[in-house]
Amino acid sequence: MATADLLEIEGLSTYFDTEEGTVRAVDGVSLRVRPGETVCIVGESGCGKSITAMSIMGLVGTNGTAGRIAGGRIRYEDRDLLRLNKHELRTIRGHEIAMIFQEPMSSLNPVLPIGEQIMEPLIEHLKLSKKAARARAIELIAQVGIARPEQIAKAYPHELSGGMLQRIMIAIAISCGPKLLIADEPTTALDVTIQAQILDMLRQFKAESDMSILLITHDLGVVAEMADYVVVMYAGKVVEEGEVVELFERPKHPYTQGLLKSKPIMGQRQDELYSIPGQVPNPLELKPSCYFYERCEHAMDVCRRAEPTLKGVGEQGSVACWLYEEEAIVHG
Repeated sequence: MATADLLEIEGLSTYFDTEEGTVRAVDGVSLRVRPGETVCIVGESGCGKSITAMSIMGLVGTNGTAGRIAGGRIRYEDRDLLRLNKHELRTIRGHEIAMIFQEPMSSLNPVLPIGEQIMEPLIEHLKLSKKAARARAIELIAQVGIARPEQIAKAYPHELSGGMLQRIMIAIAISCGPKLLIADEPTTALDVTIQAQILDMLRQFKAESDMSILLITHDLGVVAEMADYVVVMYAGKVVEEGEVVELFERPKHPYTQGLLKSKPIMGQRQDELYSIPGQVPNPLELKPSCYFYERCEHAMDVCRRAEPTLKGVGEQGSVACWLYEEEAIVHG
């Protein structure tokens, strides 16, 4: 695996201005993805995972959408995506960086046949003729494991099942041979058998093309199966990151520990599943502190008064927790 970063995010902040105040959906997030690597972003709903992805794709604050990039840098290869104009970003988006969206039914155009929607990036980015694009679209439908590809190309989204629609989303995403694939909850609302097929498909395409994957999920089973590196987010911030084996075997942050405890273990009978106490804090009421303070069994006074910084722990990982700060020992 190459050591140079394919994607490097530094201090990304994405805010939403509302009548009640400013929501810091993503607040100073930094992460890296190397060529051929699968990085998983994990966390509860509302922690900023999808907004991070949308920020990378340039889908925040454009075409009338809400939100704004308040700071930071998103560097893809030798280009800062936040400094590109609309045309320059358009040449990258869908071609070199592609995305599988969370809800295929709402992401696909309901009034266009499936084949035409797969053809669009082929014509736009690869400059294929309509005839060549249609032939390639049928090949892609077959490649993602859907039978009768010629008939499916003529069908509309409402005529396909959820699993088939997710496969079509994958076909569109890989159509131009991207270097980076962002997959936002690609197995949500699918049954277990279809989930396994989708994940196998992503692994296969990654192996065949040396594609990098940024996978967003709340499912720790998916993380264990897919990830090389894991980034744990909470309330818009990265609270821990590390190699997948190290993070699962020796989690540092109390939030990460709680997530792992919440997952049922095969072969172990439990009278009651563990859940992290409390609720995610209101994003409009966040103050300088550890945002996990009120839910943490290890909370100290310093956790309430000041925000911990993300610091290296061990050979590869990092954690933002006062338990690993010398100041907490002295003043906590």
